[in-house]
Amino acid sequence: MRELVVLGTSSQVPTRTRNHNGYLLRWDGQGLLVDPGEGTQRQMIHAGVAASAVTGVCLTHVHGDHCYGLPGVLSRMVLDGVQHPVHVHYPASGEPVVRALVALATPGLDLHLHPHGAAGAVADGLEVVPLRHRVEAYGYRLTEPDGRTFLPDRLTAAGIAGPDVGRLARAGRLGDVRVEDVSVPRPGQRVAVVMDTAVCDGAAELADGADLLLAESTFADADADLAEAYLHLTAGQAGALAAAGGARTLVLSHYSSRYTDVEPLRAEAEAAVRAAGASTTVVAAHDGDRVRVPARRTAG
Repeated sequence: MRELVVLGTSSQVPTRTRNHNGYLLRWDGQGLLVDPGEGTQRQMIHAGVAASAVTGVCLTHVHGDHCYGLPGVLSRMVLDGVQHPVHVHYPASGEPVVRALVALATPGLDLHLHPHGAAGAVADGLEVVPLRHRVEAYGYRLTEPDGRTFLPDRLTAAGIAGPDVGRLARAGRLGDVRVEDVSVPRPGQRVAVVMDTAVCDGAAELADGADLLLAESTFADADADLAEAYLHLTAGQAGALAAAGGARTLVLSHYSSRYTDVEPLRAEAEAAVRAAGASTTVVAAHDGDRVRVPARRTAG
């Protein structure tokens, strides 16, 4: 299963209807918990997500609304008897904060801390890119390697079936038949997370080719001056970012508490997408939503 479970959507402070932001990306056997704000443990219960589903934690930065829920989640994992290793990725300058948060948690997890201080790969298929915020911040991108999709009619014509298909996939050739003869390229899926940032090259890099882009939408376009002052995105900027990168689905979140209705934010983002001539699907996330990663792109 590959889906984004939205645990919270509020920036800075929670509201009556929105918890501090937090997200769980379910990716096959992995569960990457992104920016667990205060109250994330309770939100996981509401969403029907077991603490044991978490295999890694990704902090974009160490502002409280993105990390104060970490001790509770880690403690719950100990309580539930989680035995697998848990890897925590975060900006290196946030080391004191992360160490303090981890120290508050119940000991007993096989916990591995991984600070990063520059763009690049931080785990298999997972990379970080710097963003532009008031503290050191990074976005994340999870990428599946490109592969190939076998075409049944070509396999039949070549006389290949059953276990021989697997042998061909592993070896690249079976007798006179090459894997290229009976398959087409299959682009790998990409999920990107762009949290607290102003418009910057890093955000554009992360959005490029994303199948699902989770992006902050802290302010409405009418409050662009506040967005610039606090180094955040407006809804329209998030839409333009997704459109320019060819993102297939844009999930908006991290809303300011000044907006009780987020539909106008979705409309502003969609207007920016349409103005750019793009076909990105725009979703305004609500607490508890589940958004499936779109099916793989077809080659060509």
